[in-house]
Amino acid sequence: MTSTLQPAHATEEGIRPGRWLALSVLVLAVLLVAVDATVLGLATPYISEDLKPSGTQLLWIGDVYSFVIAGLLVSMGSLGDRIGRKRLLLIGATAFGLVSVLNAYATTPELLILARALLGVAGATLMPATLALIRNLFHDPRERSLAIGIWGATASAGTAVGPVVGGFLLEHFWWGSVFLINLPVMVVLVLVGIKLLPESRNPAPGPWDLRSVVLSLVGMVGIVYGIKEAASHGFSWPALGAAVLGAAALHGFVRRQLTLPVPLLDMRLFRDRGFSGAVLADLLTILGLSGLVFFLSQYLQLVQGRGPLEAGLAELPAAIGAVVAGLLAGAAARRYSVRAVVSGGLAAIGLALAALTVVDQSTGYPLLGTALLVVGVGAGLSFTVTSDVILASVPKEQAGAAAAVSETAYELGAALGIALLGSIVTGVYRNFPAPTGTPAEAHESLGGAVETAASLPAPTAEALLNAAREAFTEGIALAAGAGAVVLLAAAGAAWVLLREQKLAGR
Repeated sequence: MTSTLQPAHATEEGIRPGRWLALSVLVLAVLLVAVDATVLGLATPYISEDLKPSGTQLLWIGDVYSFVIAGLLVSMGSLGDRIGRKRLLLIGATAFGLVSVLNAYATTPELLILARALLGVAGATLMPATLALIRNLFHDPRERSLAIGIWGATASAGTAVGPVVGGFLLEHFWWGSVFLINLPVMVVLVLVGIKLLPESRNPAPGPWDLRSVVLSLVGMVGIVYGIKEAASHGFSWPALGAAVLGAAALHGFVRRQLTLPVPLLDMRLFRDRGFSGAVLADLLTILGLSGLVFFLSQYLQLVQGRGPLEAGLAELPAAIGAVVAGLLAGAAARRYSVRAVVSGGLAAIGLALAALTVVDQSTGYPLLGTALLVVGVGAGLSFTVTSDVILASVPKEQAGAAAAVSETAYELGAALGIALLGSIVTGVYRNFPAPTGTPAEAHESLGGAVETAASLPAPTAEALLNAAREAFTEGIALAAGAGAVVLLAAAGAAWVLLREQKLAGR
């Protein structure tokens, strides 16, 4: 299929002047989302103290952002293909900045939950639009690989910068400051983006099917909510009902896409083995990583006693490895092969996770730092190349929808990882032997145990904390082992599915 896409002001050309400056604007958008995704975890204790949310409200504050993003990514990617990716990116960035203010000054748990949901709506417009614009800015395959590497490296750097910046702000200002850092980035992005970004869209988009949008939203939110609820509280009929409703809605979404003349998401894309293999590799990678990374931050702070800023700095090797590997990934895939780089990256992550199965309360930083560095290198290699494969597998006019599929795999993998690997950690933790008379809250989370210990006599508190930390660490070691199995299986799957797949421009 040959694209007939044309920019708003020029014909399609191989080299677009100003494309690297335009990329800098897209990098700002990625930075916006990546930083925001990491700062909330650090701010949660301060939010709890100030707004006093219930346990359920606290879960919704943490989860509703990812629920909404996961549900709207495909719809927003397709909307950008229709109304223009530049327009959607600038609207979304403006909304992201304004809603960040609402988050910062929320006075009740209910208002913060609403603000986080609105932030998810805005965030769902940004990531697919940035990748789709890269697809249309860089027509030379080698340049596009480098641009995607820079895009991925920025996302990794933002994930690492978030805890560092957030930790610094929380040590000097109130919790709302972690949201206000979005404002200057948003202002620069919008003002510069208006000047530098070219507009691009599908020239024959067809209608934006509202029924498909609703089915996609209900399907993804239902599935993700059901998984997270079952992981947090065990099996329940509401969790099962949500998952069944989500699965039915996604089934309806797929059937509808197959019958529409111009679907919201062309399901025929999945017939391409390279596209499907890259999406599956992304999903399994995040599934194997996210649960461990989520609990590793708690391990650094609550088990080893590091402050939020020190814990953020301790996680920097992962970002450094991802940045360097992401910039080199395209060249490596052309010199060797796509499947060698992707499978090698996934295997490296799997081996690093396997090394973490020996972790205990006193594990030194050399092992942790080395494992994190290897994880970052592996992720940088695999994610950069799979993103390139996904974008190169589709016509330019469907770049937004394809990018959204990639991001949806990421969100779904994160939900599954936190749910499945998280259930291993919490399952081991809840059964730890506590001193007689310990309140039930101590068995709910390690944070609950630390808070409970503060009100107990010193000998009892010490015994409680030692038992809780040991159980939590055992859970992390088991989760690391499970993650290693998932990543090594993903490496094998990528080796098979990405056979003979090549990046253009070789």
